[in-house]
Amino acid sequence: MEAGNKHDGNSLSGHKGTILIIEDEDAISRVLAAYVRKAGYDSRICANGTEALEAFESARPALVLLDVMLPGMNGWEVLRRLRQRSSCPVIMLTSKGDVGDRIQGLNDGADDYMTKPFEPGEVVARIQAVLRRPAQSLVGSDQVTFGSVRIDFKSRSVYLNGASLTIMPRDLSLLLFLAEHPNRIFEREHLIERVWGIDYDGSDRAVDLAVKRLRKLLLHWPAEEGEIRTLRGMGYQLYANTRS
Repeated sequence: MEAGNKHDGNSLSGHKGTILIIEDEDAISRVLAAYVRKAGYDSRICANGTEALEAFESARPALVLLDVMLPGMNGWEVLRRLRQRSSCPVIMLTSKGDVGDRIQGLNDGADDYMTKPFEPGEVVARIQAVLRRPAQSLVGSDQVTFGSVRIDFKSRSVYLNGASLTIMPRDLSLLLFLAEHPNRIFEREHLIERVWGIDYDGSDRAVDLAVKRLRKLLLHWPAEEGEIRTLRGMGYQLYANTRS
């Protein structure tokens, strides 16, 4: 059976959703598939980027495990193309341990980053941690509306003037967290801990860059309804007119 068509499952298949494993080393992909099945997920294995992009549409995965060093199209390009069509969570897998690579992956839209060799059990734990983000909404509803912006926490969807916005997963998690706590101020360090995770060791500039991208997407959101504000020396705030 070709790598792009491998579909490993058991009696728990589909119970928690599908994990798409994009990895060209057969031994690694099979071990990962076994562990995610044991945790109650279905698995789909692809050995290269081209097959993976095709499989992504049919598998509709809950999360993608993406190796950086793939034959032909590398993992960075696969990530870029995935982000053009979806905000599905992505965890990068690589043998590179350089901090710069980790920052590139996270800033390009990856949700987490694991360096080989890794324990498969830890990969499953990371999968579960990413899929738990963001924390349970504190606004008392599955949805909140700030004027022309509507945010659906349950489906992790954001709409501006009725049109759905395509937002990179990490940026989306940041926006959802801020929207769960409207008009509260958060320091960068707090946002990194709650959104990026306590083990993140990259630059806190990641928060600034994520806010910059969100502001660009929300450019046509009237300021009197709401906006992401920078409070010098204090942090960030999603100002929202809750009566709009």
